[in-house]
Amino acid sequence: MSARDDTLSARFKGALGSFRLDVDLTFPANGITALFGPSGCGKTSLLRCFAGLNRLDDGDFSIEGEVWQDGKTFLPSHKRAIGYVFQQANLFPHLSVSDNLAFGLKRLARGEREAAARRFDELVSLLGIGHLLDRAPRKLSGGERQRVAIGRALLTAPKLLLMDEPLSALDFEAKREILPYLESLRKNLSVPVLYVTHAPNEVARLADHIAVIENGCVLASGPLTETLARLDLPIRWEEGAGVAIDAEVAEIDAQWHLARVAFPGGSLWVRDPKKPVGTNVRVMVLARDVSLALEASENVSIVNHLPATVLEIADGDHPAVVAVKVDVGGTPLIARLTARSAALLGLEPGKPVFAQIKSVAIVE
Repeated sequence: MSARDDTLSARFKGALGSFRLDVDLTFPANGITALFGPSGCGKTSLLRCFAGLNRLDDGDFSIEGEVWQDGKTFLPSHKRAIGYVFQQANLFPHLSVSDNLAFGLKRLARGEREAAARRFDELVSLLGIGHLLDRAPRKLSGGERQRVAIGRALLTAPKLLLMDEPLSALDFEAKREILPYLESLRKNLSVPVLYVTHAPNEVARLADHIAVIENGCVLASGPLTETLARLDLPIRWEEGAGVAIDAEVAEIDAQWHLARVAFPGGSLWVRDPKKPVGTNVRVMVLARDVSLALEASENVSIVNHLPATVLEIADGDHPAVVAVKVDVGGTPLIARLTARSAALLGLEPGKPVFAQIKSVAIVE
């Protein structure tokens, strides 16, 4: 069922063999929503419910006024306007890249087919596959095959794009190759995307919204920065846990190859991303790279220190560790400290501190 015009809502409840799914999810009607959680938590099962490949009697979902499932209706997969990108590209080996891309047009009505054909060149350019059109799939790299698979899915004019760990079968170099194109899709697509992953770095780099899944249920769902900063979620103890912040390049220091990026609440110095002033970027501040002090420090190697206020303290995954959430002018950060340090500093909600940030990574 639809919530507001700018959101979509779905509910799926029931047993899939010995596994039970009980999901009530609201997510934006555009941008990328990451379905995040460990292997076996139900992410792919949920994606298959949206696709109509799993049928639970208790379910509701509609999009753009079309009911895909409710108490009376269950639309089969082939009648749902979905694009589905799997872990493996699954291209037709006997067809060229161009013919693989065009294959999906056959399922569209004539008017939709003509509109999709007009988008062909735009998508080919967006995915950077124009030079591959005459090649056979066997002559493509793993990243190139996935880009073609994404293009084929988008050319079916989907109302919803489903991506099931599309990078998990790729090696490091192939992932590095394809990530910029996925970022480009996030910025340019108007279709909502549900993106299954268990990799925090993919979430930080690609998602606008995140739903944290555990044991077939949604533990939390919300905007990326706000949700990554929650201390009640298991994600905070992932090795790459931290907060992703959307910022803007405000200044370039050419002498030291640095850039200052500004965000609501302050600014941070990062390695020069070779982007002009005014460019929007996303930065990742890892919890392990944030320390706290009661006074502003001078004559230290850490150049990023911001006034902040303690919001919340949570026990860690070991008695020696705590997680501290602080507010920097409306932007949350997380610091991972020893419990001893937190006690010596007398940290408690409302206490003013300075957040010292050792390292900041541009993720796009």
